[in-house]
Amino acid sequence: MAISTIAGIDFLAPAETVAQQLIGVTVLIDGVGGRIVETEAYDHEDPASHAFSGPTDRNASMFGPPAHAYVYRSYGIHWCLNFVCQEVGHGAGVLIRALEPVAGLDVMRARRDAVDERLLCSGPGKLCQALGVTRAHNGMALSGRPFELLPAAPGLTLVAGPRIGISKAVDVPWRFGLAGSKFVSRRFKP
Repeated sequence: MAISTIAGIDFLAPAETVAQQLIGVTVLIDGVGGRIVETEAYDHEDPASHAFSGPTDRNASMFGPPAHAYVYRSYGIHWCLNFVCQEVGHGAGVLIRALEPVAGLDVMRARRDAVDERLLCSGPGKLCQALGVTRAHNGMALSGRPFELLPAAPGLTLVAGPRIGISKAVDVPWRFGLAGSKFVSRRFKP
């Protein structure tokens, strides 16, 4: 049986709940990573979701077991990392939009050719490049190597707003972030 609870997060919960609970969780891939400071939720009933039209070869992992990775290429250029949630067959996930780098910064800098730590993981494509995420990570369980998830500190303040870079369901406030973080991909509007 697959593990559905990791770092205090119940990945069987709805995507918008998991997206909020992931803020502050540290994600490491082969020891490189950081604290999640920005996420977006997507569900099969959401017209902006890859799952909206049902399972395909590309999005099959999104319909798989919870607490697994769904990795896809955006615009044929950048890899994007999502964490699958809800029961098998549901089709929901959380896009990991930004991290505050905390481990393996030299590795990240080499992969990204960037010096400023604010630019290392401030967007889903940058984050995947810095962490070395590729299609090979698609479908992998988050409960074991190369992934490691560590619990968030209690009492974090979150902000919410509309998701970025979509053309459908643009007003749905399923983008979540750590209040005041300088590592988010784009500032949240008050």
